[in-house]
This record gives sequence, C-alpha cells and structure tokens, in this order.
Amino acid sequence: MHSSSSTKASKGSVKVINSNNRLQLRFRYAGKRHYLSMGLPDTTINRKAAEAKARQIELDIVSGNFDETLDKYKPQSALSTAEKITPEITPEVSLKELWEAFLEFKRPQCSENTMKYTYGVYTGYLEKLPTHSLKEASQIRDHVLQTVPLNSAKRFITRLSACCKFAMKSGLADQNPFDGMAAEIKLPKASGEEGFTEIDPFSIEERDAILQALRSNQFCSPKSAHKHSYYAPLIEFLFATGCRPSEAVVLQWKHVTEDFSQILFEQALINTDGGRKIRKGLKTQERRRFPCNAKLQELLKSIKPEEASSDAWVFPSPKKEPIDLNNFRNRTWKKVLKGLGIEYRKIYQTRHTFITHALETGKLDAKDVARLVGNSPEVIYQHYAGNKRELVVPEF
Repeated sequence: MHSSSSTKASKGSVKVINSNNRLQLRFRYAGKRHYLSMGLPDTTINRKAAEAKARQIELDIVSGNFDETLDKYKPQSALSTAEKITPEITPEVSLKELWEAFLEFKRPQCSENTMKYTYGVYTGYLEKLPTHSLKEASQIRDHVLQTVPLNSAKRFITRLSACCKFAMKSGLADQNPFDGMAAEIKLPKASGEEGFTEIDPFSIEERDAILQALRSNQFCSPKSAHKHSYYAPLIEFLFATGCRPSEAVVLQWKHVTEDFSQILFEQALINTDGGRKIRKGLKTQERRRFPCNAKLQELLKSIKPEEASSDAWVFPSPKKEPIDLNNFRNRTWKKVLKGLGIEYRKIYQTRHTFITHALETGKLDAKDVARLVGNSPEVIYQHYAGNKRELVVPEF
C-alpha cells in the first residue's frame, strides 16, 4: 500500500494521500486547505480513480470552474463493501485491472491455497490473452477455447463473468460481456474411450503441489492408520507415465527391467460382478513398453524392496494387495485437493495431465504420445492436439 504523503502541495496542485488506508485528496484553494475523502481503499485501481479526480480539480481551478462546495467532486453515491470508481474513467479500465480488483475482493474469502492454485492458474491464462479489452470478449473466448483444455476453459470464462459481475456492482464497469458465455460452451459427451467424459488436466504447479502435499502428509488426520505419503509414489508414477490407474495398481516388478529403463504394461485391474479381477491385455492393445527417463528410474529404484519377488506389486496396499483406488480417492485424494484449494478432478486426470503437457513441450508429436499411453494418434489429435496444433501450408 502507498504511505501517507507529507509533501507540501504547490498552489493549484492536488495530492493523493493515504489516510488510514483510505484515499484522500489534499489541496489548497483561496488560502484554505481542503481534504476530500474518496471513500476508497488504497489499491492500484482505486488510486488511478483518485488521480483522475485530482486532475479534474486542478483543471477546474486553472479554468476558474472550481466548485467551492466540493459537491461536484464527491463520490456519486455511498459505497458498498465492494470498491467503486468514478464513471468518467470506466471505459479505460481493462480486464486485467478488473481481475486484479476481483482478486483483492476474493482474497479475504478464500484460503491461500485456493488463491494460489485456482485463481493463480486463471491469472496465468489471463496474462496470455491477446487482448484485455472488454470490447474483444469474443476474441478472448476464442483464444481460450483454442489454448486451454475445454473444462478449464469453461471454468475460466465463468470466472471472467463473475469478475465483470463484481465490477458492475462495484461501479468499475458498465457491462459484463462474458455473461452467459460459459453456458454456450458444450462439453463433449462420453465416447468409447475411458476417461473422455472430461479432459481437465492439472497444471504443472497443481501437480507439484499435490505431490508435495502427499509426501509431507499435509491434511492427514493424526489418527489415520496410513499416512498420505504411503501413496505418493503411485501418484508420482501416474503423473510421470500417463498410464491408466487400473494399469498402475497391478504393475509387478517382473514388468520393470532390472536396470529400470523400461516398463511393460500388459494387464489391468477391472471391476466385475464377482469383484475386482486382473484382466490380461490392455484396453486398446495387448501390451506396450514405456521408456523410463532418469527421474522415473530414480523413483522406481527408491521404492523397490531389496528382496522383492518378481510377482510382488510395485504399488501394494498396506495389506500387500493391489491398492483400492476408491478407498484412496475418498480417504486421501479428496482431502488433499480440498486442502490445497484445487478444484476436484478424478485420479484419471493424471493421465490427461501427462498427455497434455507432453504435447505442450513440443518435443513429442501426437503419434509419439499415442505410443507412450496406448491410444491411437486419431484420439490424441481429436481430444488433445486438434486445437493447439499450428498448421503450416508447405511449399509444393
């Protein structure tokens, strides 16, 4: 916040000062000192409003149009708890400025984690927009739909609408061009491929926060029989490979080469009327090999017991059985996401996260990623890469 100013104002000049964290205008006219309260907290966007009012008073003094009653310069109406700004500068306020004011409004209502991992992600989206003009809302929507996963895009547009709604109530804007826009964004219906009812990957920051929370037993009840850290290797593995969770929980050490350089996926855990069973073969293929990078090799080395048999589970439950993902979701996954303030997504989103960020590196094309995760290139293009892939017409 800006500190109170003690600089003596020259004749005809108007100073913006901070008084008990509220903005005031201070100036002299006809030998008399005047103080005019703006009724605004000292924030960046409100200080701009105060400075605009100060310039207006200075011009009136110079031109002989100064209103000695000060009524002309007082706020138009009593302020609500939300911040207001004078109408004359409303057209100059950008979406970025409105968003900053919106965040300050939300901050006391949200946890630090929510501000960081939810609103922080949306702030990242906003900073990459080609324009921050409210007049270009349609262009903003089209850009978001082309660069952000569809579920996240819809939620982001919803937040932009909430931001503008707040701005209108606060006198910061006179329109909400995003009103109803999110409702027009239709999410794809489920297809035959598991998990495609929604593709809503975690950001890199969210991924890292989840892993750190698991490793450090954040949000873990002291009475919990099994600490969150027990499951951290499984989630790290899912984020690192993009495999289906049903494939990871029945991975055995015989499926990992002795030098930890490759993994063979060839079975999955399925639910049947008779209970959980291991199915030989995968959803879309018999088997696939996955090459391990250095980080994944270190993970596998760190969790392999010295006397592990070839049939032992890589990620066993505390009872040495395949981990029950339903129990894990209810007892650990939901608690961690809620504690971090990260919007809930299914564990399967670890797969979508790997695919999305693998493509975004630019080092792997859709065919490469399809081989790694066991999908067809067509599925990758349709659900992940279609809108993000830049098309260049070759010379021929």
